[in-house]
Amino acid sequence: MASATAMASLRIPCVRQNFGGSLNPKPDSARLSMAFVAPSRAGVSYSLPKLGFLRRSELETRPAPLHAVVPQSEFLAGKSPIGLNGSTLPLRRRRIEPSTVCSAAAADGDEIAVPSGLEKPSQSFADKYPALITGFFFFMWYLLNVIFNILNKKIYNYFPYPYFVSVIHLVVGVAYCLVSWSLGLPKRAPIDKDLLLLLTPVAICHALGHVMTNVSFATVAVSFTHTIKALEPFFNASASQFVLGQQIPFTLWLSLAPVVLGVSMASLTELSFNWTGFISAMVSNIAFTYRSIYSKKAMTGMDSTNVYAYISIIALFFCLPPAIIIEGPKLMQHGFADAISKVGLTKFLSDLFWVGMFYHLYNQLATNTLERVAPLTHAVGNVLKRVFVIGFSIIVFGNKISSQTAIGTSIAIAGVAIYSFIKAKLEEEKRKAAAS
Repeated sequence: MASATAMASLRIPCVRQNFGGSLNPKPDSARLSMAFVAPSRAGVSYSLPKLGFLRRSELETRPAPLHAVVPQSEFLAGKSPIGLNGSTLPLRRRRIEPSTVCSAAAADGDEIAVPSGLEKPSQSFADKYPALITGFFFFMWYLLNVIFNILNKKIYNYFPYPYFVSVIHLVVGVAYCLVSWSLGLPKRAPIDKDLLLLLTPVAICHALGHVMTNVSFATVAVSFTHTIKALEPFFNASASQFVLGQQIPFTLWLSLAPVVLGVSMASLTELSFNWTGFISAMVSNIAFTYRSIYSKKAMTGMDSTNVYAYISIIALFFCLPPAIIIEGPKLMQHGFADAISKVGLTKFLSDLFWVGMFYHLYNQLATNTLERVAPLTHAVGNVLKRVFVIGFSIIVFGNKISSQTAIGTSIAIAGVAIYSFIKAKLEEEKRKAAAS
C-alpha cells in the first residue's frame, strides 16, 4: 500500500534526477524505480493521478514531450532533461523581451541604452518647439475671438434676436461636443448626480452671462460692450471681498481705479450708448463673477474640455425657455422671414452655424491656452485680446468714436493690465509660499 501511495505521488513525464551528484544517467531500471519515489529536490508540485502500477514497457512507449521543465539550478548547469523513454530532450530558453528590461531599468532610474539596429523615437514637433505651439494657441484664440465678434454683430444687423442667437451658439457647441465624444476626442468623462448638482449653478451663471452679453452686442457697438466688460475684474474683487470674505490687497483696489474711470469716460461720450446695452453688459459682468465663485466650489478632477462641454449642455436648457417666451412669437411671425428675405436662407443658416462654431472654439482655445501658460501670461493675453477685438470692430464696422471715448477705453484697458499683473504676481507668491 505504501508503494502504491508513493507511485501515485508522481505525475511528471520527465524530470532529471541527479543521484549522488553523478552527471551520468542511471540505467533505465534504476531510473524508473527511483522515479517513483516522491521527489523533494526538484521544487515541483505534483497532482495525484489514479492509484495503480504502470508497466515499464508502457511508460517507454509513450511519446516524449517536445519540451521539459527542469529545476533552475540544473538549467544553469547546462544539464539536459531525460524522458522516461531514455531520450534526451532539448532545453527551452525563455526569451526576455527588450520592453521588460527597459521597463525595469526605467523603474530603477538607470539610463537605458538602445541596442544597435533599433532607432530612438523621434521627438514630436510640439516637444521640439513648445514656444511656437503656445504662440499658435494665442494666435488662434485671438483670431477666432475677433471673427466671432464681427460675424456675431453682422448677424444682429439683420437678425436682432439675441436670445435665439445665444441658443444657437450653445446648440452648435453641444453638437460639436457630442461628435467629439463619439470619436473619443476627448473621451467622455462620466458624470453623476453630485457632480451635476455642483455644475448646475456654474451653468446657470454661464447662461445668464452669455445671454446678457449678446443682448448688449445686439443693442450697442461691440467696442463699447467690451469696454464695459473691462469692469469684470472690479466685480470679481468686490465679490471676493464682500461675498467670500477674502481680503483684497489695497494695491489691487488702486489698480481698479483707472478701470472704473476709463469706463465712465467712454460711456459718457459713446455715440451708440443706450441703457439696455449698458445694463446688459453690467449684468453679464455680475453673472460671470458668480460663475467664477461657483467654479471654485465645483473643482473636480475632470479635465477642462469635459467640464466646459457639460456646462454648455446644462446652460442650453436654461437658455431655451427665455428664447421661446421672449422672442418665439416674433420669430414665428416675421423674424425668420425678414432675415431670409434680406440675406437668403443659405447664408442665414451658414452664418448661424459658423458663429456658433467660432464661439465654442474660441472659448475652448482660451481654456487650452490657460493650461499651457502661467496665469500672468494668460492675464496679459486676455487684455491684449480685448484690445484686438475693440480695434478690429472699429475698423470693420467703421464705428465713429469721440476722442474722450478713445481715451477712456485706453485708460480702462491699461487699468485691467495693471490689475491682472498685480493679481497674478500675488497668486504666484501664494503658491511659492504654500510649496515651501
